[in-house]
Amino acid sequence: MDKKIKKAIMSSIERLALFKTHNLMNHDFLLTWEKDDDEIRAVLETALIFKEFAKNNVSARMFDTGLAVSLFRDKSTRTRMSFASAANLLGLAVQDLDEEKSQISHGETVRETAIMISFLTRVIGIRDDMYLGTGHRYMHEVGQSLDQGYHEGILALRPVIINLQCDIDHPTQTMSDLAFLREYFGDLTRLKGKKLAMSWAYSPSYGKPLSVPQGIIALLSRFGLDINLAHPPGYELLPEVIEHARSNCSRSGGKFRIVHSMDEAFLDADIVYPKSWAPFEIMKKRTTLLTKGDHRGLKDLEKKCLAINAGFMNWECNDTLMNTTRKGQALYMHCLPADISGVSCRYGEVSQSVFERSRTNTYKEASWKPFIIAAMMFLSLFPDPADHLRARMEKMTD
Repeated sequence: MDKKIKKAIMSSIERLALFKTHNLMNHDFLLTWEKDDDEIRAVLETALIFKEFAKNNVSARMFDTGLAVSLFRDKSTRTRMSFASAANLLGLAVQDLDEEKSQISHGETVRETAIMISFLTRVIGIRDDMYLGTGHRYMHEVGQSLDQGYHEGILALRPVIINLQCDIDHPTQTMSDLAFLREYFGDLTRLKGKKLAMSWAYSPSYGKPLSVPQGIIALLSRFGLDINLAHPPGYELLPEVIEHARSNCSRSGGKFRIVHSMDEAFLDADIVYPKSWAPFEIMKKRTTLLTKGDHRGLKDLEKKCLAINAGFMNWECNDTLMNTTRKGQALYMHCLPADISGVSCRYGEVSQSVFERSRTNTYKEASWKPFIIAAMMFLSLFPDPADHLRARMEKMTD
């Protein structure tokens, strides 16, 4: 290994050693605002180390056996593959739990499922993001079952849960976004004073979760940014998440405001994140109809939501709008897949020209997710993480 690269990796490991990470050990990673600044920075630093390990063929294999179980209750490409990649990086085998092929479809309880999938499992990743008020609660129910199974001596080890997106937050995505911002601007301190437009954008699809915009404003508000949350009337986010963002901005020296104009949000912005999500009241009604098993009602609600969306088709990130940003050079971000006008749909969140100019950056943004998830796994399962990583480097030297 090149001496400069080795020195850089060792410097990252020494920075990691300065962070207090003991509260991450044996704790689930469900919401970023449940973690303090040291813990957030430790995840970022560990992800950077793992990325450098991968680039320089340093093994990060920490396990000789064990499972990482993924449970996706909604569709996924990036997060599903990133979870599998992260598990493989650490030496865990991946088992994807398909509810339709399990006894869950025959009425098996959450408590029983949680125990049965956990006998040799170290990590459980869950995506449950479709219905407001249910996904985060489901993850807690699984966690409570695991606690009970461990304390009763049924489980030799209590697996940790990683939130792969719920109705409230999408921590693996927003942490990946933050890792990319650190890479793009050079250091987290350089985010202070930058202007972020977290904006709703038109989509011809129905019922996109609120968790990405909520996660973005709750996490990035820690770093001194001036955040403009933009959306049409009726597309509000959860009040408690708004409060987290306001409070974080107050502490970090940033500003937070809500506007109802994409033009206003983008003016002089350094970073733009145009992303569709469903109207708040629609998401609440959707959960009620799901609970009742009212499939006809759900179809009618979908038509209503699409009609509401269609009233705001001009909320598109295009060249005209991007030219109003800071020097016309704002960083475009998206969790992907973006609804690209003229490509994936007739009218969407972003014009083809803007997306194509930004495509490489959005792919780099996505590339951090396997390393972020691996960092969350590692820090939740290993005490003294810096010591383990030093040992890996020493083994390479030998």
